[in-house]
Amino acid sequence: MPIPAPLAATLAALYLAPTCHEHPPLRTVEDAHAIWDRLSGAQVKNLFIKDAGRQFWLVVVPGDPRMDTKAMAPLIGAKRISFGSADDLRAILGVEPGSVTPLAMMNDVQHQVRLVIHAPLMQAATLLVHPLVNTATLEMAPDDLLRFLGHHGVAPALVDLEAAFLT
Repeated sequence: MPIPAPLAATLAALYLAPTCHEHPPLRTVEDAHAIWDRLSGAQVKNLFIKDAGRQFWLVVVPGDPRMDTKAMAPLIGAKRISFGSADDLRAILGVEPGSVTPLAMMNDVQHQVRLVIHAPLMQAATLLVHPLVNTATLEMAPDDLLRFLGHHGVAPALVDLEAAFLT
């Protein structure tokens, strides 16, 4: 099974059994469309960013729209945001670029990252998220994701980020 053992153990302890789909590595949203377009669930992308004060954020948005980060910053309560480095991503969330997922919040034991989820995504029947690696996708109910996050002491901010979508 492509789900790393610590994640699999937590899912099992919470009696969560999301459907898992193995596939070749997905590094971009464009790569993901080849797989995800055949699955049911809301496609998401995950933006690991930091602001001028070195506060880290993980922002979960729909997969397709490009984001205006200048417009997004005030929506999430940040100033002057930029993308976090691969080294920070590895050190804080324990995942590689291309494998970013809200499930990686389990690795943020010092609670350095603020999680923001585009609120309308939580109305989807399922969300398509990586299980800490980009060689599989989980179909996970939003309520199950919230339960998982709560188990790790994470309360995501649910914010409508549509004003930051580029058309």
